[in-house]
Amino acid sequence: MAEPDLPKDLFEFMQKMWNPMSFPIPGMMTPTVDVKEIEKKIGELQTIESWLKMNLGFVDMTIKTLELQKAALESLATAGSKDKSG
Repeated sequence: MAEPDLPKDLFEFMQKMWNPMSFPIPGMMTPTVDVKEIEKKIGELQTIESWLKMNLGFVDMTIKTLELQKAALESLATAGSKDKSG
């Protein structure tokens, strides 16, 4: 006996499995069969991945800079409080 909630369409099933909130997933409903189109999409996604990695590097660098700035300010505050107490 078939389960009543099981989608009849394979693509609908895959979308529900990978995207339970039903946000639209590009390319899920109309799969591409053109190799050149797929290669183009891979290239676009690799470009986006590189851009995101670059931005992640900038964020990491900013965090490290702020951590160094915080440590320097804490050191100055500690040194200043020792001078006043000593």
